[in-house]
Amino acid sequence: MKTGNVVQATAGKEKGEIFVVVKVETNAAYIADGKRLSIFHPKKKNLKHIQKISKESFSESLIAEAKDIKVDAEIRKFLKFQKEKICQKKM
Repeated sequence: MKTGNVVQATAGKEKGEIFVVVKVETNAAYIADGKRLSIFHPKKKNLKHIQKISKESFSESLIAEAKDIKVDAEIRKFLKFQKEKICQKKM
């Protein structure tokens, strides 16, 4: 697991939702979706409770240099695109 990965929560309140990994620690990752969980206030999630779902990843440089709300908007757009791709694969 690394910064920028697209993951799906497999447990907890966010179960089934898609997020971007903002920061990684030894056994936890901080995730954001750009709406409820912004890049400035991410949720800490145990690595056991998230699963990587896409080979594509969000730009690490944008995450590292985040200074304004525009990054949250970019995350929302990116995740919307990823959700559409996943839905098309299931059909």
